[in-house]
Amino acid sequence: MSAQELRARILAEARDWIGTPYLHRASVRGSGADCLGLVRGVWRAVLGDEPAPLPPYAPDWAEAGRQETLRDTARRHLVEVEIAAAQPGDVLLFRFRPHLPAKHAAILSAPHRMIHAYDGVAVCETHLTPWWRRHLAAAFAFPGA
Repeated sequence: MSAQELRARILAEARDWIGTPYLHRASVRGSGADCLGLVRGVWRAVLGDEPAPLPPYAPDWAEAGRQETLRDTARRHLVEVEIAAAQPGDVLLFRFRPHLPAKHAAILSAPHRMIHAYDGVAVCETHLTPWWRRHLAAAFAFPGA
């Protein structure tokens, strides 16, 4: 499968998750997912088994631990790209405060749109607004994309 075909599959799968209710630590299309659960579910559907088991994490894991767990894990399993070079199908990581680790993930769906889930909102496709762009911390491609 070409990189372009893989990106198309990633986006089609991510869009199939739209409307899935937010549920912390979940990753079941149609039943529940958090932001990481969406990325994990897309990985499973497109690439197969997840590369590592998911450790337990609390909703405030980033604030409590102050470690770049999400970014470091992404570096082990995805391919880091420059934020400015991110393409549809890439994973975006966000940091909500400059002094805190990245703790939110989304899949870029178009130059100014993303698919993501966050507390109180089902998986949705939204604009990558200036607010979100200011909080971008890293971007990664799925292997082979």
